[in-house]
Parts: sequence; C-alpha cells; structure tokens
Amino acid sequence: MFELLIGIGVVLVVAIILTILRILRLVNVARGVEKKSPDSSSANKVNALLFLLFLLISGAATTWYSVSRFDEYQLPIASEHGIITDRLFWITMIVTGVVFIITQILLFYFSYKYQFKTSRKALYYPDNSKLEVVWTVIPAIVLSILVFSGWKAWSDITNAAPDDAEVVEVMGYQFGWEFRYPGKDNELGNHDFRLIDPVNMWGMDFTDRSSFDDFSSGTKLVIPKGKPVLFKIRARDVLHSVFIPEFRLKQDAVPGMPTRFWFTPNKTTAEMREELGNPDFNYYIYCTEVCGRGHFSMRKMVEVVEADEYEQWYAEQQPFLQKNPDYLAKVPSNMKELAVVSAGMDSEVEEN
Repeated sequence: MFELLIGIGVVLVVAIILTILRILRLVNVARGVEKKSPDSSSANKVNALLFLLFLLISGAATTWYSVSRFDEYQLPIASEHGIITDRLFWITMIVTGVVFIITQILLFYFSYKYQFKTSRKALYYPDNSKLEVVWTVIPAIVLSILVFSGWKAWSDITNAAPDDAEVVEVMGYQFGWEFRYPGKDNELGNHDFRLIDPVNMWGMDFTDRSSFDDFSSGTKLVIPKGKPVLFKIRARDVLHSVFIPEFRLKQDAVPGMPTRFWFTPNKTTAEMREELGNPDFNYYIYCTEVCGRGHFSMRKMVEVVEADEYEQWYAEQQPFLQKNPDYLAKVPSNMKELAVVSAGMDSEVEEN
C-alpha cells in the first residue's frame, strides 16, 4: 500500500510539472518569445532536463524496490537440476540487465546532452564497418554461449533417466491429476483409452501382466529424496502442463503424445518446512495450461520423504486389482493365477 501511494504521488508531481511547463510555454508563445528565439526556449531545456530526471528517479526507484524485495524474486529450490536452471536464469538476467542499463543511460543522457540548439550542427555519420562487426560478433558469441548452456541443461533433463529411477505415471484430465506406480515389478502396464471407465481412470490393460501390481497413490504423490524420479506424462483429454515450481519442473501433458521429465528431489517436505519456517508448507503439482473452466482446481499435493520411508510406504500400497477384484474378469483365463499372485489377492477370489 505504501508503494502504491508513492507511485500515485510521483505521477501527480509529474502531471503538475507538465501542466506548469505547458502554461509557461503558452505564455511565451503569447509574448512572442518562442518565435524570436527558439534556441532560448525554456521549455526545450526543461524537456531535456526531464529526460535526465526521469532516468535518475526511475533508476533509483527500481534499484530501491529490487534490493528491498530481492528475497522474493525466486522460490526455494528443491531439486538438483533446479540449481543449474536458476544459475542459467540469473546469468542471463545479469548479461541482459547490464546491456539494458547501459543503453538506457546513454539514451536518456544523450537526449539531455544533445538537446536542440541553433548553434549546433549535426554530424553526418553514415556507417562504420568495424563498429558494426564489433556489435554484431560480440552479442552473437554471448548469446551462443547462453543458448548452448540452456540446450545442455534441457538435454540432461529430457534424456533417458538413470536405470535406478523411480517411475511414476502422471496423467492429467479435466480437472485433476492421477498418479500410477509400477508395483513390485517396476514396470508400468499398458493402457488403452478405450478401457477407461469411472474406476479404471488410466485405461489399464489387464491383458498385460505388468498391470497386475500397478497401484495408485490416491490423494497425493509420494516420491523419495535423493533418488532420480522419472515422470511418464500423458493427458486423457486436452492439453495440460505439469508444473512443480520448487523442483523447477514444467512439462506439457499432450493427448496421444506421452512426454517425460526426470529429476532428483533434494529436500523432503519436512526439511522445506523447517527451512521456510512454515509448518503448513506443502509441495503441489499444478497445471499451467488454461485447459477449461475447472483449470484452477488442478492442484494435488506432492510429498517428498526420505528413501527408507518411501520404501516402507511403497511396500504398504495395494495394487489396483486387489482393491477392485471385479476387474480380474478382464484378465485372460490363462493369466488369472499370475494376476492373483502379483496383486497379492486372496486365491478364493479367482475361484469365484
């Protein structure tokens, strides 16, 4: 609120100054001063001075605001690649920021220094080949380094995940997220959109033995700290986008075109709460595509736990088939016994 009042005050002061200058000019015109000697026009000098004042005031205000709010410029980082991503971001900001500041200072200072005077004659300066080579080659080299660094970071993220990565299928739909884990065999089963129903939301194909022990994490996504996690991402209906800001994770979920993203969390939820001094903090997965009227509701909790705690939680989960034994009827008869064993079901279910 205080900053808003300062901004309004600055605008009012500038408006008053401009009004006074306008009145002075009209008075000069009425007196015939400006016609006789445009070089001595006070308005012209004041305009040039205002350029300089604008540079100083806006520069001071921007510097003050940036310094006082710097801690709010970025969220805490909770993944290993997030450190690299942020470093690239700040290097790019510094390079482009320095160039921006230099050019703006020159732009406003030159407007003041080279204000119109009848005694001054402009210099005709058509071209300078050496200067053009310098300001073309140097930016090209700097931008090439920035682009190459960004490309390498992106390639590391989207390349094949390590063999020991924890695999999770992330599926977006209007309007929510569902997570599927591969079970003890560490292989996700096939899916088919024609098999989707109100219970089997993933369209799991139970003719594939890898589906027998797959399970859902329910109301939240649980992942371990310090281990690579591979998200296999897909969308069931329209375009969505997976976004977890603290992990610097963002990847589109495209219908009919699975995508992926792997990363390594380096802070548990408990550690992040302690770091921020906020006992209510939680990681959340968001959708960053405007995917429909209920887009705002596409948010689900992500819990990061220690590796041993994750293994214990993983071992306690019940496969989809165990929770929904009716779907055993969709398993081919020659694979039912294997399905019962893989899903940890009571053998009496098969007999029924």
